[in-house]
Amino acid sequence: MNERIKTLQENMNRENIDYVMVQSRPNVFYLTGFDADPHERLLGVVIPKEGNPTLICPQMEVNQISKLFNPEWIIGYTDSEDPWSKLFSALQPDAQVVALEENIPWTRFTSWQSNCPGSRYVTCDHLLNAMRLTKSDEEISIMKEAAALADQGIQAGVDALKEGVTEMEVIAQIEYTLKKEGVREMSFSTMALFGEKCGDPHGNPGMRTLQKGDAVLFDLGVEWKGYTSDMTRTVFFGEVSEEQRTIYQTVLNAHLKAVALCKPGTLIQSLDQTARKEIEEAGYGNYFPHRIGHGIGIQVHEFPSLNDQNQNALTTGMTFTIEPGIYIPDISGVRIEDEILITEDGCVSLNSFPKDLQVIWNS
Repeated sequence: MNERIKTLQENMNRENIDYVMVQSRPNVFYLTGFDADPHERLLGVVIPKEGNPTLICPQMEVNQISKLFNPEWIIGYTDSEDPWSKLFSALQPDAQVVALEENIPWTRFTSWQSNCPGSRYVTCDHLLNAMRLTKSDEEISIMKEAAALADQGIQAGVDALKEGVTEMEVIAQIEYTLKKEGVREMSFSTMALFGEKCGDPHGNPGMRTLQKGDAVLFDLGVEWKGYTSDMTRTVFFGEVSEEQRTIYQTVLNAHLKAVALCKPGTLIQSLDQTARKEIEEAGYGNYFPHRIGHGIGIQVHEFPSLNDQNQNALTTGMTFTIEPGIYIPDISGVRIEDEILITEDGCVSLNSFPKDLQVIWNS
C-alpha cells in the first residue's frame, strides 16, 4: 500500500471515518498514480480505515491499472454489469461514517445510501486537500517541467506575432510548438487576446487580427505527467501608449510586492490585500475584479483560494499562482501571472519568461 493511502487512513482514524470513497479523476490519480478519463463510467477507490483499499474500474482499464495498483485490490466490470453491485458484494461494508467527495454525482451518492442505509455521510475533501497542499520533491520536479513548457508556449506565442495574424493562428502555433515537445493536453483552453479583448479577464479568442499598438495577453498552461501549469504574460505590439505603460507598471508592482511576501507564515489574505492596495492607490481598484491567485498542482485550480478573506498561513511546499490584473472593458488590459513555490526560507517562481514590459515587432 502506498504512503498516501496510509496517511489518509491515519487521518480517517483521527476523525472516526470508516470508509472514504474518491471518484474524481484528480483524487484517484493522487492516490493510485493512474490517470484516465472514464467518461460516464465509475472509476473510484474505496479506502477503509484499516486494511487494503478497493479500486473499481471498467474492465478495459484493468490491465493498465494493474501496473500501478495491486491486482488483488481491483474489481473490473463490463458495460453490461452494474459496478455498484460488484463493489458492494466484495466490500460488504458495515460503516457508521462514510466520507465522500463533495462533487460526487447524486446517483452515486444514492447508491451508497441504498447499500449502507444506516451510515452517516460526511465529506472527505478537507482530508485530500490537506494532503495535496504540500507538494513532494517528485511533484515539484514535475511541476517545474510543466512550468518550463508554459514558458516555451509564451515564447512561441510572442514569436508568432505579426501584423494581421489572428488570435487563433497564434494559439495554433503555441499548441503546435508544445505538441512537438510531447504535450498531449493543455491544462485549459489557451488564451491569446488582442487589443480591447484584453479588457475581459476570461476573454474568448477568435479571428481578431493583430494591429500596431495592441496589447497581447497570453494565458496558458500544460498537463504534464499528471500535473498542470498556468502562467500569463502581457506584451505590446509595435508601440505602447503612456497609459498602457502606467497600467503595466502598476500590475507589475502589485505582482512583485505580493511575491515578496511569499514565505512560510505569511497570511494568504495579505497577498491579495497588498496587491489590491497597490492597484487601488494607482486609481484602478475598480478594474481588478478577481482574487490574487489559486492553488495549482494536479488541477490547474485547486485548494487554496488566495483571496482577501483567507486567514490561513503559507507553508513550505505549497504551490499557487500570483496573478494581479487591470482590465478596462472594451479598451485594454494587463495580467501578469507566475507559479510560486513556498520554500523553507521564502519562495521561488517556477516561471522564467521575463516580466519587464516588452514591445514586440516581428516583421
